[in-house]
Amino acid sequence: MSSAFVRTGTVLDRILERKAEDVAARKLERPLADVRREAETAAPPRDFAGALRRDTVALIAEVKRASPSKGVLIDPFDPVELATTYAGHGAAAISVLTDEPFFQGHLDHLRAVRGAVGIPLLRKDFTLDPYQVYEGRAAGADAMLLIVAALEDWQMAELHALVTALGMAALVEVHNEAEVERALKLGATLIGVNNRDLKTFQEDISTTERLARLLPDGVTLVAESAIRSAEDVRRMGAAGARAVLVGEGLVKAGNIAGQVQLFSSQPREGVHG
Repeated sequence: MSSAFVRTGTVLDRILERKAEDVAARKLERPLADVRREAETAAPPRDFAGALRRDTVALIAEVKRASPSKGVLIDPFDPVELATTYAGHGAAAISVLTDEPFFQGHLDHLRAVRGAVGIPLLRKDFTLDPYQVYEGRAAGADAMLLIVAALEDWQMAELHALVTALGMAALVEVHNEAEVERALKLGATLIGVNNRDLKTFQEDISTTERLARLLPDGVTLVAESAIRSAEDVRRMGAAGARAVLVGEGLVKAGNIAGQVQLFSSQPREGVHG
């Protein structure tokens, strides 16, 4: 049985269709029982949400080779070298892209990074199936991304409960008011606002500012995408973001280590969570 997902009539459908096919193929290669056993005996997860509680805007630095809209971003690409640079220069946590067809990521990148750094890791992927949650935990993930636009409410509830049961954090991603309402109804306490519309790939950094006003106290806000300068980081902090998730703004920098230090040292105010 293939993984279900919400059809939007946009390019996102193509990504999710391929993801469902890939998950179905991996289930045939390696039974769920084996992956579940590995997940349940893996080293305990690190505290992802706790790592974001800093005096500055916390940086979730992304190990990202490519994107569907911009192609290859960094070449040569060494996920371990990137991750150690991030961890050594102030990142609070690391996001590792594991989608292969569209972002040129791989689950092996997550495994390799887990063995190289001591800070928490987010598996960044299009999560549609419990199999992927067990797979992520087995590979060393401390948090999983759940994209509201891709999931029905019942799927979100099932996946969110499993992520939590395995001791991980669930970063629930939204892009508009209706998705914020669905995330809050779910009981999400860690919400990421994507400034990029996954249906069009258009970016608008003011999306975080608009949606932050809808989040109650006790919800930790992470701003994602379109963050390319220290000014952008400060702007997100002023809007209430406790953390920013940055990929392209780091990997395309001439001095990655310096950019990580700069982004990790920006003040925050009016923070959610």
